[in-house]
Amino acid sequence: MTAAKLRIADISEQITVRNPYDGTTIGSVESTVADQVGTLIARAKIGTVLSRALPRHKRATILEKAAGVVESQREDFARLIVREAGKTIVQARKEASRCVNTLKLSAEEAKRNAGEVIPFDAYAGSEARQGWFTREPLGIIAAITPYNDPLNLVAHKLGPAIAGGNAVLLKPSELTPLSAIRLVETLVEAGLPEEIVTIAVGGPDLGRAIISEREVRMVSFTGGFATGEAIARTAGLKKLAMDLGGNAPVLIMSDCDFAQAVDACVSGAYWAAGQNCIGTQRILIQAPLYERFREAFVAGTRNLLAGNPEREDTDVGPMISERAAERAETMVNEAIAAGATLLCGHHRAGTVYQPTVLEGVPQTCGLWTDEVFAPVVMLQPFDTLADAIVMANDPEYSLHAGVFTRNIGDALDAAGQIEAGGVMINDSSDYRFDAMPFGGFKYGSMGREGVRFAYEEMTQPKVVCINRP
Repeated sequence: MTAAKLRIADISEQITVRNPYDGTTIGSVESTVADQVGTLIARAKIGTVLSRALPRHKRATILEKAAGVVESQREDFARLIVREAGKTIVQARKEASRCVNTLKLSAEEAKRNAGEVIPFDAYAGSEARQGWFTREPLGIIAAITPYNDPLNLVAHKLGPAIAGGNAVLLKPSELTPLSAIRLVETLVEAGLPEEIVTIAVGGPDLGRAIISEREVRMVSFTGGFATGEAIARTAGLKKLAMDLGGNAPVLIMSDCDFAQAVDACVSGAYWAAGQNCIGTQRILIQAPLYERFREAFVAGTRNLLAGNPEREDTDVGPMISERAAERAETMVNEAIAAGATLLCGHHRAGTVYQPTVLEGVPQTCGLWTDEVFAPVVMLQPFDTLADAIVMANDPEYSLHAGVFTRNIGDALDAAGQIEAGGVMINDSSDYRFDAMPFGGFKYGSMGREGVRFAYEEMTQPKVVCINRP
């Protein structure tokens, strides 16, 4: 099945998809323009009827079959992720495996989360009544996905939406649409009616046209904070679910398991070349341990191999574009000009930006307050846990945080006081399991992902009450 058939859009122009490492062309897709949205909505409306009519066992079977196909073709999916997103092959295989898990979790949700009995007789005056509530589909869901997890983040939108009986108008990143298209083709091959997911690939004008459509009942968006604000202003009266980035702090207490903390922070900082919304960006180290941790972390960073993502031994692949790498380079230059000390890295060759460590970054710098979305890490000492929590909570948005300590009291105090959607104890901030609720605090998000939680966001309760004569 072709991408064009899935979108049913007229040919306007082609979007060329390039390998971010070497710039070679790996494919092209038809661009959908804003004035075609009416056609897309008409198709999605047909999809809502078909999706609602699918029995739960059929929804589950389709999702399970699709998971099996992805699992059997994991290497092919991984190679596609490497070519269009620049993830290392080792990381891409893990993303493909997570996609399998996300689809399987969605299949389970389709079968079990149908509603609950309501105990009407628990309330005086309702003794003669009995009933229940069901979970009903919303209708058309607009799903807008980013480039950094081009397969699994699409699965996190599609799986729960299909499980809930919705239709989806999917707008993947125009930088990485091929993994999304292949996943939709896989779902169709597994038995999903074609109209249930409609793909539209295009720029900001297309996104604005989609989210402003009255027939769209929900917008599920993963991406940047500024774009999220723009969506909220444009969407009108509809449900919004957003993950808008992070600036993850990890607290290193002086009593921690030292080797575990160093290894986890190196991994958590540079996964996907730092293009990871829960990646470790600020490492706060208790003063007695600071110099030892700095030395070990810098050494671990220098040992990483950055470059060709197709090599099995590459640790850090390219960033998605040269523009993204230049942005990171600029942010680091601004921090250094403001007084920060460069400890290692800060070399760029095209889209490959060497893993970079700084210390003494002023807390007024964009590098401290904003999401860098690059392989850049800041080290900062602290004296007391209370001091560290103040620094951890400084940015306006926060998805995840981490704390390394052997003291359960300190761990629980940190978990209770850090303003984040998840606090990982003795683990890096970048740990995520696809079944757990996922989202941010403050301006970091609206709603939650994680299959069960996204499914509930994408459905609505309907009460049925029987008054017995």
